[in-house]
Amino acid sequence: MELCIGAARLSSGNLQDHARELAIVERCRKQDVDAFGKFVDSYQNRVFGFVRRMVSNAEEAADITQEVFIRAFQSFHRFDGRCSVRTWLFRIAYNLCVDRSRKVDRSPTEVSLQGTFEVDETFDVPDSRWQPDQLAIDAELASAIDEAISSLSEKLRSVLLLHDKEDLSYEEIAQMVGVPVGTVKSRLFLARAHLQQHLRNYLHAEVS
Repeated sequence: MELCIGAARLSSGNLQDHARELAIVERCRKQDVDAFGKFVDSYQNRVFGFVRRMVSNAEEAADITQEVFIRAFQSFHRFDGRCSVRTWLFRIAYNLCVDRSRKVDRSPTEVSLQGTFEVDETFDVPDSRWQPDQLAIDAELASAIDEAISSLSEKLRSVLLLHDKEDLSYEEIAQMVGVPVGTVKSRLFLARAHLQQHLRNYLHAEVS
């Protein structure tokens, strides 16, 4: 059962896009190869971008991305249209990344912050998104950002990417990862705090 946000919450402009998505999905349900090709072309870059930052190896990220679309093709009959196709795809991608992490039994590096915050402590944080794409950043700073994201635990990294990079709402993410909205907010707070701390250290080292 897919947990999604009801279509009633979509804006009127988004409803048109939603209708087009459903039309493509309907064709894919009938195993229309051309429609599925368009479907993959529309979403593969964003799905790969998310997966690539959830796993460390580009080849493995490509394999997982391919598996996302295989799972989607096999599951179109279960997509009920109550959420966007993008949200549905990221739910599949997130689950595959979590499954992969469990299989390799890798313990991600936990964030070290000054203070005694717990991951599940609730914070009322402003909805200001981390948007590196809007900054004129050089390759070295971009690498520092990637390093900071990679050092986050899987729980914090996934929330940061889904909210700030992929524009999913707190409610959508909460349903995807199976935690309360307050926990999503607290994880996002900690992820942003770590990112800011990491970049402050990087910039300080640059001027020293």
